[in-house]
Amino acid sequence: MANCQMIHLRPWLASTLVLYMLLQNGGAISPDGEALLSFKNSIVGSDTVLSFWRPEDPDPCGWRGVTCDRITKRVVYLSLKDRRLSGPISADLGKLDRLRILALYNNNFYGNIPSDLGNCTELQGLYLQGNYLSGVIPNELGNLSQLQYLDVSSNSLSGSIPQSLGKLSKLVNFNVSNNFLMGPIPSEGSLTKFPDSSFAGNKGLCGKQINEACKNDNGPSNNSSGPLSALGQGGKKKYPARLLVSAFATIGALLLVALMCFWGCFLYKKFGRNESSSIAMDVSGGASIVMFHGDLPYSSKDIIKKLETLTEEHVIGCGGFGTVYKLAMDDGSEFALKRIVKMNEGFDRFFERELEILGSIKHRHLVNLRGYCNSPTSKLLIYDYLPGGSLDEVLHDVMPYTERSEQLDWDARLNIIVGAAKGLAYLHHDCSPRIIHRDIKSSNILLDGNLESRVSDFGLAKLLEDEESHITTIVAGTFGYLAPEYMQSGRATEKTDVYSFGVLVLEVLSGKRPTDASFIEKGLNIVGWLNYLASESRQQEIVDPHCEGLQAESLDALLSVAIRCVSSSPEDRPTMHRVVQLLESDVMTPCPSEFYDSNSE
Repeated sequence: MANCQMIHLRPWLASTLVLYMLLQNGGAISPDGEALLSFKNSIVGSDTVLSFWRPEDPDPCGWRGVTCDRITKRVVYLSLKDRRLSGPISADLGKLDRLRILALYNNNFYGNIPSDLGNCTELQGLYLQGNYLSGVIPNELGNLSQLQYLDVSSNSLSGSIPQSLGKLSKLVNFNVSNNFLMGPIPSEGSLTKFPDSSFAGNKGLCGKQINEACKNDNGPSNNSSGPLSALGQGGKKKYPARLLVSAFATIGALLLVALMCFWGCFLYKKFGRNESSSIAMDVSGGASIVMFHGDLPYSSKDIIKKLETLTEEHVIGCGGFGTVYKLAMDDGSEFALKRIVKMNEGFDRFFERELEILGSIKHRHLVNLRGYCNSPTSKLLIYDYLPGGSLDEVLHDVMPYTERSEQLDWDARLNIIVGAAKGLAYLHHDCSPRIIHRDIKSSNILLDGNLESRVSDFGLAKLLEDEESHITTIVAGTFGYLAPEYMQSGRATEKTDVYSFGVLVLEVLSGKRPTDASFIEKGLNIVGWLNYLASESRQQEIVDPHCEGLQAESLDALLSVAIRCVSSSPEDRPTMHRVVQLLESDVMTPCPSEFYDSNSE
């Protein structure tokens, strides 16, 4: 009878038993690996990143999104942001008791925040924002005595903010905004030092942090003041009128963009196709390799053979122009491969003509386009691979500030800014034909192993627009970096690039994205924030407080350059040649008095 029952076991149960018996043998994965596999098994949808987590591995240290201590092999970072992961968060993550960073933000997680995370007592950063988490904030999070960053904003959390969180004395960033929290904000402990933006979007909250009196409390009311209040009790203006108008305009634009992003993400998730085998499919139908100036010292056969092996595991980025893969040749050389799907019948002729131009452009601060693979379904652009990744990743990816500040001190930030300026100036003034980038942003500034910057994706915005049109029918670029006149007309000029570069400078200085949540709460973006600080002679407050080696004279000169670049009037913005001159003469070798007298261009 027992044998009959075993025969009729469901296949999945039999498979589970087999896996269990395998793990009981000498090759069992580490306990941290078991906890992560439990987390994986709770996921019901993803972008396939977890498909490469293999139970036969001795430990999870080689898995994507996982970083281990080199000596102990214990998991210290788990970073799976923007991976379209859906499902509950497994309570077994609480077994990762050496975990320092947990970053699961901008996914589709639902259910409760596991109280077991309170067992991860070495946790320094907990990032769960941008999901669909519900229930209460666990009281056990108050056990995380080392916690410095806690962000659970933009979820569906309810209940009150636990009093235990006030015991987290090391907190430097705290954000529970845009949930359904209610009740008094703890009035004692570390939560008293955070601004109202940390609690915004929770209509049921009250407390002195948001200037909202709780019931039976004689504290101040929120009816007469707030982040957008134009007048104080004595009639004194809090913001200049032009900034207030700009603030409301920004709010409208942000809401519009948020709505567009929501629908775009929804449609992509619902109808988007899996590209895990797309490269192999592209080249299997017949493909040819075009090399520029002998930049690819390989035969076409060898390159195509390598292309056929690329899978989702080799993806290193994804942007508006296509998915990017890492291509490693047998001799150890590495390249970045950008896949662009063909759009129409006339695509080939126009595309190849433009690529010939882009392949001829060589400059120290531009990413080198070495060639491309022409297939029936796509173009596969082959670029230099830069091991430092993108500036966006270095500025905003999850790592402790102590490590980031060592990497991005003042000199490093200046060097990155100057390099990006030189690359953009070359495109505008020195190459033939001149090129308007149209999408200057931190993710399009790549870094080599020495943090030298190079501008990438130049020419692609024009290349992918309508062949018959001189003005893009859809504005290229990324919200937050776009010049006001470009958003209105769709007409790109060199001065719209200058504006985007100015935003980039502010992003590097502050370490904040152009549309950081703290700006949005005030109805501003990073330019509006700078204007507000400048109106109160506090512009130096824009600098990342963790930036080491700051030089006041260089900062003053750099802020002056940035302010001119982001002027609302294109005529008042300097050319990129002039920007480079100012950076080299006044910022790298500061002479503020001479700079302030300079009004040319």
